[in-house]
Amino acid sequence: MTTIVPPRVHDLGGFQVRRAVPSIQARSVGPFVFVDHMGPAIFEPGRGIDVRPHPHIGLATVTFLWAGTITHRDTLGYVQDIRPGDVNWMTAGRGIAHSERTPAGTREAPHPVHGMQTWIALPKSHEETDPAFYHHGADALPLITRPGVTLRVIAGRAFGEESPVAVFTDTFNVAIDMAPDAEFEVDARAVERALYVLEGKLQLDGADIPEQHLVVLDRGVKHRVRALGYVKAMLLGGEPLDAPRHMWWNFVSSSQERIDQAKQDWLDDKFGKIEGETEFIPLPER
Repeated sequence: MTTIVPPRVHDLGGFQVRRAVPSIQARSVGPFVFVDHMGPAIFEPGRGIDVRPHPHIGLATVTFLWAGTITHRDTLGYVQDIRPGDVNWMTAGRGIAHSERTPAGTREAPHPVHGMQTWIALPKSHEETDPAFYHHGADALPLITRPGVTLRVIAGRAFGEESPVAVFTDTFNVAIDMAPDAEFEVDARAVERALYVLEGKLQLDGADIPEQHLVVLDRGVKHRVRALGYVKAMLLGGEPLDAPRHMWWNFVSSSQERIDQAKQDWLDDKFGKIEGETEFIPLPER
């Protein structure tokens, strides 16, 4: 039986983020341990996203947008704008810090933002790998077109195509755009899969799926998706985790002791500096 997961909604001051994973119903889906839906929102002139520098360990962040522009900066020295259709993949490994902000030029007029950021837990053998950052433009990602359906392979393999994004385990991550009455069959190759509906009404095997909800798909089953209107959605999943993971704030690890060390490293300013940044997010008191 499929499981429908309602996300928790966080209001960040006129900008909502919906978190579907982790949840009671889905602690993880394949290697994905964190699924956030950002927006949709329209920012007034002078406003935008301002995620101050913060640290990560033991994971990779995957950012994909349908609307807007966000500038990524990190302690490796990378500065990169991400735009709709692009993907940013940041491997935290043994430790990295980064910020995410709306560019100054974009703030001069009303501007939209709509996208998803997910976290992938690195396998135990790579939790302490060197941090890295990769940007892939929309033109580099495999695009599968069917009548009324566009499937963009963000990371891993799906529908006979493979993304250029380097992954550590079998990964299934696809951005979907559908026109009304369009249909397609979900690839059943990945062991664990879920479908998140960002926008629009659709049916899964004839059953209505609520907008802005996650549905965990049945293993080994080919599900049929049908759009009742214009739809934006994302498929995600892949190989199950190789061991349970601890999660605290922005840290993911198979070891609680390693997370405790990361807390102290952030307090001791050991993650490095980000050029052009003077702010940071303090360690939460919890």
